[in-house]
Amino acid sequence: MDITAAGGRSPPKKRIARHRTTVHVLSHDILCILFSFLDLLDLFRCSCVCKSWNTIISKSKLLQILYCKQQQSSPSSFDMSISSERFLKKHLQRSAIDRHRSSLQQGPIDVSQWKGHSVGVDQCRMKMGLILTGVGDKVMRLWSAENYKCLDEYSLPDKAPLVDFDFDESKNSYLRIVCKASWYYWLICNLHILVCRLLVWLGLVFAYGDAVGKEIYFPHVKACLQRVYACDPEAAVGCEDGTVRLFDMYSRKCSRIIKMHAGSVTCLALSDDQLIISGSSLGRVTLSDLSSDQRVSALRSTDSGGIRTLCFNPSSHLVFAGSTAGYASCWDLRTTRTLWNVRVSPNVLYSMNHMRGDKSTLVVGGIDGVLRFLDQDTGEVFSRCIMNESNISNSLRDSHGVVQIKKARRLSEDTRIDLIPKTCRPSIRCLAVGMQKVVTTHNEKNIRIWKFNR
Repeated sequence: MDITAAGGRSPPKKRIARHRTTVHVLSHDILCILFSFLDLLDLFRCSCVCKSWNTIISKSKLLQILYCKQQQSSPSSFDMSISSERFLKKHLQRSAIDRHRSSLQQGPIDVSQWKGHSVGVDQCRMKMGLILTGVGDKVMRLWSAENYKCLDEYSLPDKAPLVDFDFDESKNSYLRIVCKASWYYWLICNLHILVCRLLVWLGLVFAYGDAVGKEIYFPHVKACLQRVYACDPEAAVGCEDGTVRLFDMYSRKCSRIIKMHAGSVTCLALSDDQLIISGSSLGRVTLSDLSSDQRVSALRSTDSGGIRTLCFNPSSHLVFAGSTAGYASCWDLRTTRTLWNVRVSPNVLYSMNHMRGDKSTLVVGGIDGVLRFLDQDTGEVFSRCIMNESNISNSLRDSHGVVQIKKARRLSEDTRIDLIPKTCRPSIRCLAVGMQKVVTTHNEKNIRIWKFNR
């Protein structure tokens, strides 16, 4: 019987099963051939992708062969002992930093911009391919630095506006946060679980989450909380009364109060030997020892405005500070000696940072919206850039809106910045530096990632 003639229907077509081709179908030999076209640094990155790639690269000794080609030596003379492996890793680290600095100094720049928050956002942090943004709409959002997707978000109580937050460098999953209101002070820990929320109101702390209804008392906090710095198991919080308060994040108590300045504490950093470094609105940078709870010394004042931003490089033991008058300063923490004091901008410097392990380049942003790159040894500005507002090369769509991909341009030394439209250079309130990329926030809804290509 003909189905088409009887019911007017044609017989169903057989569906052809389509299997997605993945990289796993490539054989060991083919992968070795592909890997052989890479340079030393890219090959090392591939070895970190997965166990199978790491095994192939290790067994084929491609890293050793490429290294010996660069050094113009024989692969047989390279003994892969423990010391040799360490030497190779140091060489790779130097190569990565050299590539990072070279891309910041010259080459094309792509800027990805998207609406990340409903109101202005002026704080950002970046670590291990994750970007954390917040302040303004009482929501922190965690983003992927690769595809700009929002991975998670964390809402804060209505009564406490967010002031500052910080990643804990010793634990990837931890975050320290400070919020402020006229009567309410919030300290929230544990980024992924958020089980320990502390409400401080007239000296009484109500802890809820993992300890519902438990009341903890400690001395009344009169000072407004300004800045926070994570130093596990404590969070160091700078206050408007010139003190730094240390909160134990496990006992949920204010353990110590250290008097640092006569004016407000505006920024904090922590050295490897447990020295707290703080900057004040009066233009001074002071050091305090966590073990003794006393101020150790004060770095020489630059007499160039209040300290607005501060960062410490543990690799070189250098302290960098940016002032309200546009000066960038550097001190050697081991000798407390001033190395340089350079005016890099005509206006306020809001933020400065560097890539972890990089002893060469310092990235600075401020009220004029120009992203500047400084030599850490001399303070010399070797590159400046802004985004081209009208040039949109591509766009992507995300759940939070459209991601615009634009081009940036580098400025010469004699460029009149005041003649450039402010739409191309909104004030850089905060920045974070990663490998060949910089994240900036501008006290507006948009978030920007600057990607520097070789």
